[in-house]
Amino acid sequence: MNYQETIQYLYNSTPVFEKIGAGAYKDDLHNTHLLDEHFNHPHRRYQTIHVAGTNGKGSVSHTLAAMLKASGLRVGLYTSPHLVDFRERIRVDGKCIEESYVVDFVEKEKIFFEPLSPSFFELTTAMAFKYFADREVDVAVIEVGLGGRLDCTNVITPRLSIITNISLDHTMFLGDTLAQIAGEKAGIIKFGVPVVIGETVEETKGVFLQKAHAMHAPIIFAEEEIMSPLPLDDFELKGDYQVHNLKTILCAARQLGISPFHIKEGLQNVSRYTGLMGRWQTLQTSPTVVCDTGHNVAAWQYLCPQLRKQECHRMRIVFGMVDDKDYQTVMTMLPKEAEYYFTKADTHRAVSEKEIKRLGDSLQLKSRVFANVCDAFGQALADADKDDFIFVGGSSYIVADLLTHCQTLLNTGTAD
Repeated sequence: MNYQETIQYLYNSTPVFEKIGAGAYKDDLHNTHLLDEHFNHPHRRYQTIHVAGTNGKGSVSHTLAAMLKASGLRVGLYTSPHLVDFRERIRVDGKCIEESYVVDFVEKEKIFFEPLSPSFFELTTAMAFKYFADREVDVAVIEVGLGGRLDCTNVITPRLSIITNISLDHTMFLGDTLAQIAGEKAGIIKFGVPVVIGETVEETKGVFLQKAHAMHAPIIFAEEEIMSPLPLDDFELKGDYQVHNLKTILCAARQLGISPFHIKEGLQNVSRYTGLMGRWQTLQTSPTVVCDTGHNVAAWQYLCPQLRKQECHRMRIVFGMVDDKDYQTVMTMLPKEAEYYFTKADTHRAVSEKEIKRLGDSLQLKSRVFANVCDAFGQALADADKDDFIFVGGSSYIVADLLTHCQTLLNTGTAD
């Protein structure tokens, strides 16, 4: 098989959460332990940092990886989902895993793993851990896929655990209260391993304290740490929500002993050092086009005010969401003055553009509907003048479709 055939094999022969949702979720680590044993526990050959949380874990993971690279270390980075190419999930020093490695891994190992019927994420995680060992990384930043306690990344014993924040998301798997979700995320806390908690509320703080105490794990609450003024001007990522992520990042960097010089270098070079995309990313100017992967109520509590602050002639929003998010609540938050181009991403989990339109009409949002992201974005561009502001988001999959299929529509204007 060539690379594209291998990727299709992975998508078609293993359950993929991004494609089918709940049917891909495994509520035990049986396959994970079998795969880990088969590959001789490769994650034990390098240090790891484990990052969980409802929102912000991608930004935190990428920024810490950039800081560690700036420090002169060889750094692995495992994140999900990808936006354009599967290989984005597994990187060393910002470079994606080679196509040939993916092909060789599947060809060589499928005799072992096919009888296990692993999920896509179980198999991808095993591939990442082995790849980092084969490439002799010094440290790997590992982002939790979903939850924590039963996530297949949770076989590692990290140097530092990080939990960014807790909000109501993936409630069908993690529980329908903040305390229950916090309990699942706290499952990454290991015996004697320090844990940094980014943000808490009354319902979650006690859960983290109890778990950390039981595990004799030093616990640090970033929001309680005394810090000098945050270096926001140095931080390449410009979403308003990054203020909270930055507190978590700086607290974690202090625990890891990263120098101020390398902290600054990492903050200034997140995209360059790690390949991060989709976090309040400016794709062009005149008209300005920004995309963001924020996909739940907690994220939109920051995105909506930031959208309202934009100085522009007219705001145009290409928008869609997936069906396991509280899209009804998000839509009540959207700016009333914008023009909307409702659409759906190329995933079975997408909410129909007609359903989004129905809700939009009930909220008196001026809108049109489009069958796909590229058509919606193309119309927004055609309608816009140079002083307009176009935002594309609502889901990681909306942004993924934009970056994958709509590149020919984007001009060569200034990009961040």
